[in-house]
Amino acid sequence: MGLLQEFKAFAMRGNVIDLAVGVVIGGAFGKIVTALVDKLIMPVVGFLCQGVNIADMAYTPPIPDGSGLKPPTLGYGAFLQEIVNFTIVAFAIFMMVRVMNSMMKKEPPPAAAPAPTPEDVLLLREIRDSLSKSAPRRAD
Repeated sequence: MGLLQEFKAFAMRGNVIDLAVGVVIGGAFGKIVTALVDKLIMPVVGFLCQGVNIADMAYTPPIPDGSGLKPPTLGYGAFLQEIVNFTIVAFAIFMMVRVMNSMMKKEPPPAAAPAPTPEDVLLLREIRDSLSKSAPRRAD
């Protein structure tokens, strides 16, 4: 099997296609949730924090004068915003999977019809029945 044919067999497998669809939908879903967080949730949180934009929050440690070094800025606000984004995305995906699982509840398989009685068992039953009809009854 040539390399191209082997790659085609790999790429056309159901799992790879399902994964590709999941990645594309997940990317689009992530953009929706990011817009929700950036445009709706974080402005409300900023308002409740007295107008502070959380994404802009940072800490700049003091550097002694005369050292000539530029102090590093630690942007912890962007990190906090990403944590909020992740939490909301994870919760939304959890709820979506939960809904999908409830929609796809599997019906129990129908009860299988009993297997037909084997021919040797049928013959043994006939012999038993004919012997019981022809045998004289004992008086106890």
